[in-house]
Amino acid sequence: MSTRGALRLGILISGRGSNMAAIARQCRAGHIAAEVAVVISERPEAAGLGTAREYGIPARSIAWPGAARREQFEAAAAAALADAGAELIVLAGFMRILSPSFVTTRAGAILNVHPSLLPQYPGLHTHRRVLEAGERVHGATVHFVTSELDGGPRVLQSRIAVRPGDTEETLSARVQATEHIIYPRVIGWRAEGRLEWREERPWLDGQPLEQPLLEDFDA
Repeated sequence: MSTRGALRLGILISGRGSNMAAIARQCRAGHIAAEVAVVISERPEAAGLGTAREYGIPARSIAWPGAARREQFEAAAAAALADAGAELIVLAGFMRILSPSFVTTRAGAILNVHPSLLPQYPGLHTHRRVLEAGERVHGATVHFVTSELDGGPRVLQSRIAVRPGDTEETLSARVQATEHIIYPRVIGWRAEGRLEWREERPWLDGQPLEQPLLEDFDA
């Protein structure tokens, strides 16, 4: 474990916040040198806000006034993140698209997890699309966020086999279980200084990361 101070995280959610909870548990257990400083949702009814408060994490909702005025949300969120001293923004089931200006001014400081093996199946309904296409493998990707939707540099991917009889629900559950492992792991790398953002791309252990690392969960 690194001796540097704990990396302060600002987590954005829209729903249950299962990845947020997984990250918070890893922080509390001391497995990663980070702490969740604030949890923000654009939905006041998001269950994850209650979960965050149960963990003793400051949590707040900020209204999303619509895509045409998302800058209002972003300004309020930026202020809340700054007040909390958040150093890394973590999107964990946040179902809104941030503006290019918000993202580009924070290059290398926003991570996301997406439920597919990017660059395949960006966007929504990934499990359904994987099943409809007859794919044999599926997974999740932790990546840096850029202005291209689900197109930022990939860091770590999980891979699972698509089983006969899988449904959207069973496939989603198994993919999400891997997200709860690989997302905290990447945050831990960042907290330890192993993962850096240099020259507009990620570096891991002092080397540019040309391709994402892959962990096979069915090996």
